Amino acid sequence: MTQTIKQAADAVLEYTVGRAGGVPGVVAMATDRSGNFYEGSAGKRELGKDQPMTADSVMALFSTTKAVTGTTVMQLVEEGKIRLEDAAKQYVPEIAELQVLDGFDAGGQPKTRAPRRDITVNDLMLHISGLGYEFFNEDDLKYRAAKGIPSVISSSFAVIRTVLLHEPGERWTYGPNIDWLGRIVEQQRGKRLSAVMKERIFEPLGMNDTGFVMSDAMKARRAIIHDRAQDGKLTSLPDLVLPDPPEMDMGGHGLYGTVGDYMKFIRMMLNEGNGPHGRVLKAETVERMSKNGLGKLKSGGWVTCAPSLTNTGEFFPGLSKSWAYTFMVNDEDAPTGRPAGSLGWAGLGNLFYWIDRKNGIGGFWGTQVLPFQDVASYPGFVDFEAAVYRSLKR
Repeated sequence: MTQTIKQAADAVLEYTVGRAGGVPGVVAMATDRSGNFYEGSAGKRELGKDQPMTADSVMALFSTTKAVTGTTVMQLVEEGKIRLEDAAKQYVPEIAELQVLDGFDAGGQPKTRAPRRDITVNDLMLHISGLGYEFFNEDDLKYRAAKGIPSVISSSFAVIRTVLLHEPGERWTYGPNIDWLGRIVEQQRGKRLSAVMKERIFEPLGMNDTGFVMSDAMKARRAIIHDRAQDGKLTSLPDLVLPDPPEMDMGGHGLYGTVGDYMKFIRMMLNEGNGPHGRVLKAETVERMSKNGLGKLKSGGWVTCAPSLTNTGEFFPGLSKSWAYTFMVNDEDAPTGRPAGSLGWAGLGNLFYWIDRKNGIGGFWGTQVLPFQDVASYPGFVDFEAAVYRSLKR
């Protein structure tokens, strides 16, 4: 670790935990192509308890799971087992049952119609199928209530058999698309997504602390999720965990893991698909995964309809953003120093990462706080990323 980055980043972590209304605990790391050049942690795994937050603390990774699932899909594409332009129903017939929402009748019952075309694998990879998350869309929430469909975090196939909020390909809408892709991977490989990831990603990368089910050793190091009330007060939620074992391995949000393990995944992307124990992707696949796939469409922000889970927000407001397989792409240079064309995304518990292939660096900021885009954690991440780039310039 260079002294400049260590001092600057440590100060960000300490402030994020120590400030009034800060976060209980945080782990942050930054890497180049050869290894981590910064590792830091601050605070506690749970408010009011003695266990410090440590670099090897285990967190619910939420939507940072998506890029890992996307990688298993692109491995199938490499092998010629599936094509991105294929209709998804070839592999998961149930997806053909999904209808487009056409409003609600006077009694509050949804009106639906068949989509004008089939959902493709490409639609799912780019979040343009029409599927949405209930906490970002009132209509989806209302549809689920009318049909008795449980929340997406209950980790079952039933939760993604919902409704299309618009025609496939019409616009970018963030939703449970990647969960459907996980089903396609399972159908093609003939085994659960967890087994596919272990064999084809975790073992080649040495990610021994990541999975859909926590081992006893992982449970002993779990960072507890906290809730921030409207007045800023934090409450620990020790019983808030994803179903164990899950009925379905949710490719969109189901993994638990450490920040250190995720850095190995980021390094694989920086190293054109190479891992320490074998190649995960071809170099040309990494290049393909890093390109905007939306054409003239753009990705954007989100509006909450579940304030306990997420605030309304957007990354880099005012800057153009698009989507790749399966990352956000900032089309313009970001104020932190992240150059145009970099990749990144986030997880509901206020986890954030970026992958800058141009400069060969990436980073991950891990906390366990709800709602998403927390008033302390998100600015802390932005400050951390900016500190990394400032230190590199020196």
